[in-house]
Formats: sequence, C-alpha cells, structure tokens
Amino acid sequence: MSDALDFPITRSRRYWLTTADGVGIDSQLLTGPVPRTTAVVLANGFTGTYRSPHTRALAEAMLQVGDVMTFDFRGHHGSGGRSTVGNAEIHDLEAVMVRLRELGYTSVATVGFSMGAAVVVRHAAVYGGVAAAVAVSGPSRWYYRGTRRMRLLHLGVERGLGRFFLRSFRKVRVIDREWETRPAEPREVAGKISPAPLLVVHGDADPYFPVSHALDVHGAAEEPKDLWIIPGMGHAERAVTPELSLRLREWLREHLPEEQAEEN
Repeated sequence: MSDALDFPITRSRRYWLTTADGVGIDSQLLTGPVPRTTAVVLANGFTGTYRSPHTRALAEAMLQVGDVMTFDFRGHHGSGGRSTVGNAEIHDLEAVMVRLRELGYTSVATVGFSMGAAVVVRHAAVYGGVAAAVAVSGPSRWYYRGTRRMRLLHLGVERGLGRFFLRSFRKVRVIDREWETRPAEPREVAGKISPAPLLVVHGDADPYFPVSHALDVHGAAEEPKDLWIIPGMGHAERAVTPELSLRLREWLREHLPEEQAEEN
C-alpha cells in the first residue's frame, strides 16, 4: 500500500484513555503535516492490534482524509481489562471519540473490521456523534456458528484451554462468563445510524461470515447507505487490498465535510 501514502505522517502520539466503565485503552494518533479537524478511527477485529502492518497500512491510506486514531480494544495487547467480544467494546470506541473531541476534531468517521465492524455499527446507533460509519466483514447477529472458522472461534473464547491459547499466543484476554444481558444485534440497531451515512463492505469469499450478514445490516439501515460486495475478498483487515483501501478512502472523502481553511 505504499503508493497510497501521499499524505505523510509527521507525528505519532500515544494516548492512554479510560472508558466510562473504567478500562484503560492504549491508542495512537497519526497526524499529517497541517492541523486538521477531521479524523478517522480504525477499529480492529478480534485479536487485532493497531501495531499490525495491516492496520498501519490502512491508517496511512486514510491520512489523506484526516488524522487517524488507532487503538487496541479492551483485553487486547496493551489495553486493560478483558475482551467481551463485541459487547462492552462500544465504550472503548466512545473513549476514543471523547479524546478526539477534546483535541478539537469536529468530524470523525469510524471504520471497523469484523468484531470492530459490529462495534462501529452499535456505537453509531447507541452513542451517535459520528460523521460516517464503515463496517467491513462484520456480523449481523451474535453467536453465529454457521462456518468452521466461527465454530473454532467459539471454542477459543468459551473454553479454558482456548482462552489460555489466546492469552499466551495472541495477547488477548477474554472474559470467562457469558454476557449478563445480550446487547442489541447490529442488524437490530443499524436503522438508528441515520442521518450519518453507513457503508457496509463484505467479501464473497469471507470464511467467517457469509454475505447474508452484510445484506441484513444494510437492509436494516436507513438512507444514506451503501453496500459493496467484493468478489474474491476474504475477511477483515488482512483481506483489504491497496485498491480497496483507496476506494474506502474516496468514499470517506465524499461523505465527510471538507476541511475549512484556517483564518490568518
């Protein structure tokens, strides 16, 4: 994706954030050479981290749209707490949004992948305040076990041995109990995102969630909304090609307010 980087990073700064329920979140803000009021937040999938080369490449591609905030969800890598696999994580995303507002950003888009896509949809519906939302490779409903990959993932988070593997080898700490209250599913709340625009992106070769998940979320959403089904695309950050990253960037540029020149 090196050819996507035509807006160079001039500064990288880490922030330690605290969520409304008291969890510490490790985040990093990448900025360009001039002050801006627009930002893009990237929300990784389960076991992902802002330190991965895939997320870094996506962040570099999005820098032409605005400054980019990346972070680790609770229970992931440098952040505190334990992962709830998409439930309480909306508070993590809101902590990022609060910090960006404090820093002076007035237009913020959220872009999520897999678990992060479900979080982006729910956050935009529950908290609001986003200028645009993008959900890539996301589920439409909870407890889906219709593919082999998802059956293995459930074994990983529901059994002690699986959680030990995740903690030891993927630096992910997962809760050892079921959700006390089931949160609303992405397909149940997508209609509340409007008037902010929503883009749903899904690959027709996704080994985790079939295309029907994207159709359900998009179908439940109100206008303005877009749906991209990408031929041959797999799952989440790793499946995003340089061409798709540039297409995502252009969609964000079309749907976010233009930067206002500062008065001298």
